[in-house]
Amino acid sequence: MTAMVVYLAILAAVVFYAVSIYNGLVALRNRFDNAFAQIDVQLQRRYELIPNLVEAAKAYLGHEKETLSQVIAARNQAAGLEKALAANAASADAMTRFTQAEGALNSALGRLMMVAEAYPDLKADATIADLMEELKATENRVGFARQSFNDAVMFYNISREQFPNNLLAGVCGFQRAMALEIPNVEAREPVRIRMS
Repeated sequence: MTAMVVYLAILAAVVFYAVSIYNGLVALRNRFDNAFAQIDVQLQRRYELIPNLVEAAKAYLGHEKETLSQVIAARNQAAGLEKALAANAASADAMTRFTQAEGALNSALGRLMMVAEAYPDLKADATIADLMEELKATENRVGFARQSFNDAVMFYNISREQFPNNLLAGVCGFQRAMALEIPNVEAREPVRIRMS
């Protein structure tokens, strides 16, 4: 009789421990989902600002239609992939496609900013200056939200990889989450010195 009570007590402790591990993993997964939702809010603001900036710049950059078209195309692709990622922030495939699209968007925006530098009238336009300042502020908020997301992903991944959590994580389908690292294409290109 006492052996049975001891076995039941051990079984109850193991079940309780497994439930607490499971609940902890669920809480950490929900934290990184929530952190991505904060990125989503900032990215939506960014995606709304970009067409306004392009439209305002059209009057000055009529002959730069290709650059403007590339910005809008990159924005549309990134926005579409961001929606897919928002539905499942744990998807490694969706995260990879999204980060590539964001890298392309950043590259296109960088080209637009370089073109804008060559036009003093464009830089002096109050509407464009305001939109560029809002875009810059939004980029900063995206950066802070991305850091929060990456921290939440790190804590989740650490927890799911620790023993004995990793045993339960594998059985219950807690997949490894990917951090959001948006590539900076320009930073990876070699510096070229041109002699006049």
